[in-house]
Amino acid sequence: MDIVGFVFVLVGFVAVVSIESRISRVDRRVARVERKLDLVLDHLGLSGDDDRMNEVAALVRDGKKIEAIKVYRKITGVGLKEAKESVERMG
Repeated sequence: MDIVGFVFVLVGFVAVVSIESRISRVDRRVARVERKLDLVLDHLGLSGDDDRMNEVAALVRDGKKIEAIKVYRKITGVGLKEAKESVERMG
């Protein structure tokens, strides 16, 4: 009985180590993708934390949907339909 318990513990340990190894690899890949995305955003002159999007959110909270849609369109350059859908998702 002790051998069976030992085998279960050993298999569990190997499984945990394997899972941790995979998570570590995924974390490294995600970090690389994030760095590349940051470079692309910098190249395009965009920032991930746009203060103007905070303005859109504030307009939505204040019930000024039309103004929020106008600002959203100005920031993103999307069409009216896409801006309206995005702003409605915010509210």
